[in-house]
Amino acid sequence: MKTVMTSLAILLLSYSAVAAVPAIEMNQKAELDADTLVLLVSPEQLAQSSSAVLQHKAIQHAIKTAEFKAKKAAQLDVLAEVAGYNRVVLLGTGEPKDLTAATSNNLGADIAAWIKKNKANSFTVDATAVQAGLSNADFAAQLAHGIELRSYSFDRYFTKNKAEKAKKLEILVTDEKAAQRQFSKLQAVTQGVFLARDLVNEPAAALTPETFAAEAKKLEKIGVKVRILDVPAMEKLGMGAILAVGKGSQRPPRLVVAHWQGSEQKPLAIVGKGITFDTGGYNIKTDSDSILRMTSDMAGAAAALGTIKALALQKAPVNVVAVMAMAENMVSDKAMLPGDILKSAAGLTIQVTNTDAEGRLVLADALWYANKEFQPRAMVDIATLTGAKVGAVGTYYAGLFSEQQSLVDQLTLAGEKVDEPVWRLPLGSQFADEIESDIADMKNTGSSTGASTAAWFLKQFTGETPWAHLDIAGNALSRKDNEVNTKGASGFGVRLLTEWALQQP
Repeated sequence: MKTVMTSLAILLLSYSAVAAVPAIEMNQKAELDADTLVLLVSPEQLAQSSSAVLQHKAIQHAIKTAEFKAKKAAQLDVLAEVAGYNRVVLLGTGEPKDLTAATSNNLGADIAAWIKKNKANSFTVDATAVQAGLSNADFAAQLAHGIELRSYSFDRYFTKNKAEKAKKLEILVTDEKAAQRQFSKLQAVTQGVFLARDLVNEPAAALTPETFAAEAKKLEKIGVKVRILDVPAMEKLGMGAILAVGKGSQRPPRLVVAHWQGSEQKPLAIVGKGITFDTGGYNIKTDSDSILRMTSDMAGAAAALGTIKALALQKAPVNVVAVMAMAENMVSDKAMLPGDILKSAAGLTIQVTNTDAEGRLVLADALWYANKEFQPRAMVDIATLTGAKVGAVGTYYAGLFSEQQSLVDQLTLAGEKVDEPVWRLPLGSQFADEIESDIADMKNTGSSTGASTAAWFLKQFTGETPWAHLDIAGNALSRKDNEVNTKGASGFGVRLLTEWALQQP
């Protein structure tokens, strides 16, 4: 059997630290010289002793002694010579009917976590006996996707070499070609997620509006059309909102446009908030933990760019444009002041009642630009926007705001499939009074309903285009290694938005 090799021994990402991602092979029979077998087993298979490995006396003894039931993610490690391996790890899948793409990803993450702790260099994972709602090929591909995602690391600033040697992993499947075909698409998504994670993990001194734009330009090598608007270009368009946010910094703002045109349909638009560092401006942040996390305030823009990379790498037959509003919100003699009146590109005037509500200001001009320039058939913005969203649904969900039920349904289903769940929060004209100003068309903050008020503010710049707002405050960072995430940037939104784009009619 010819071995199909992937290109995962070292992932060369456009803005990456060295990540010890396993080199993964999909095979129909064992070909690696591995000393460890990871056998995926369901309760039913366990009860039937459905394989020679499960029938082995040493395995039977270990199962009985440990009272192993093959529950979801349960592990049993057996040091014994079985079927040519020196070690066998039984990994419970739980009930096969409960296996989805998302739960298969998480099983893969469990395998990656175990492999990372193990000193061996090569492993065989037997997934051939798994009978799930997915085909065996889909299951194996999603399993490998989870392994990749959990194997991410960000090591570029360690003075000692922390990177581990890339390990070899063979996944046994019933249909090698189908599994490889599915996996190659998911590898593209992995690289999009890793790009977003790398960008968010970078400290603010290294990632500025200009360096973010430079990273976007690198995607031209894979067929993405990239346009960068500098300060004079934004001045010409009257983008007074983004310019006001960025004028307090010596590192000027940029509007970054990345367009993957894989079809001739009207485009979908993704608009990302890209505050590369947020001091809060003159309404300065005073909590040390909060301000330390503000290197992640460009996670929306990172997710938008990662989505474009994921689509371009798999040559997806979709037309998607990402517009990313990049700025630093700093304190200086040039910075915007509380009470200032700004004029947006849409022509609406905005009273700045809080300089720490800057994300909605840069998004206002970016939404207007995406709508005017590309006339998209639907538009989604993604932003780490409000602490109020975290207070409402924590980090368990992203906040979803939209008046278009079809768009709510599409994003909800996409989120469920990739385990990046969203929860719909209120949006409606009852919030209009919150942003009414005495001296301008509107003000940038309300008095009570922070997340919904922010969404209503954004809606004023979307025209008649079907639009949804994703508030990912709290979702952009993971406080610990968990499921497919490692501690630090999660890349939340890349898988959700890629799935959404791919599922559009």
